[in-house]
Amino acid sequence: MTSLLRKIEPLLVHLAVLVALAFALYPILWVLSTALSAGGLGAHSGAIPRPHDVTLDNFRTVVGTDRVGGTALFGRQVLSSIVVSLATAVVGVVIATPAAYALARFRFVGARTGERALLATQMFPAVASAVPLYLILDALHLLDTRLGLVLVYASTAVPFAIFQLRGAFETIPVDLEEAAMVDGATRGQAFVRVVLPAARPAIAVTALFCFMSAWNEFILAATLLSRESAFTLPVVLQRYVGEHDAAWGPFAAGAILVSLPVMIFFYVAQRQLVSGLTAGGVKG
Repeated sequence: MTSLLRKIEPLLVHLAVLVALAFALYPILWVLSTALSAGGLGAHSGAIPRPHDVTLDNFRTVVGTDRVGGTALFGRQVLSSIVVSLATAVVGVVIATPAAYALARFRFVGARTGERALLATQMFPAVASAVPLYLILDALHLLDTRLGLVLVYASTAVPFAIFQLRGAFETIPVDLEEAAMVDGATRGQAFVRVVLPAARPAIAVTALFCFMSAWNEFILAATLLSRESAFTLPVVLQRYVGEHDAAWGPFAAGAILVSLPVMIFFYVAQRQLVSGLTAGGVKG
């Protein structure tokens, strides 16, 4: 019996992987089929969706020919998403890195209270803060601007990044910094030359999470932005779903276009990310 189980175990493992893969790919197959079908898929398209009357018209509808200031509108909206997401990731990591290092290495009055306050900010959904954030940005004359949206996103990205990076800094042996300071380095030099390179994988992953949270966020962007040229891509997608009707073909095509940059980034950077996760290890 044991021998039989050992023989069929690889088969069962592969079967489980195939089932999980099917569950993951099935929704993607629906989106692709809908995006490539003229008029989208009908209600009676079958359990296994297949595109009919294959066309790229849905993609042309999303990209469009409307122009604002001589630039394609969809191109400006893509640029808006990229700028807001990158700025959010940069601001979040730059502010969170020294704060997380201080919480991981130093003991000072108010440290635990500050951690609890940061944790409390993560307990509230974004929609709960939409009204006060709207009033604050209106008072600062930053409403309907990319800068205002970046500041709003950073207010949630910074606490998350601090918790992520604090754990990473705590795993880095203090002996590395002490050895650098024995050799003549200051605390700041040890942080820049020893700690930051060792924490590079965690910083990269944290920046990626900050980028993706800003890239996919919809509620605050739809609330704080009113200029069509400044819309981020999730807001652009929402216009294809109305109260009484939905243009599923363009919506599916837009979903694919929105996902492509992140997919390309993961594909290009996967080797660097995987190799970076093993960097900074200490033998001993």
